[in-house]
Amino acid sequence: MNIGKDESTDLKPRPNHDIYIKVLRRMTAEQHLLKAFELSALTRELFTSGMRRRFPDLNAAELKKLIQERLERCHNQIY
Repeated sequence: MNIGKDESTDLKPRPNHDIYIKVLRRMTAEQHLLKAFELSALTRELFTSGMRRRFPDLNAAELKKLIQERLERCHNQIY
């Protein structure tokens, strides 16, 4: 049950995709929202970690400023 993609055009194997979709469908609205917050926090942590590794010589204030600038540049770019 691949949703949104034909199996012939989906190049990445997803052996657990059907299970994932079933789990998502059983989640309550509150659980969906909490998962969205969790994924958002994880994304921010990964972004911050990557920036810290990419710019190891910046102090905390400089790194925070750079991260904010980068986030502002991509704000609403996906809409």
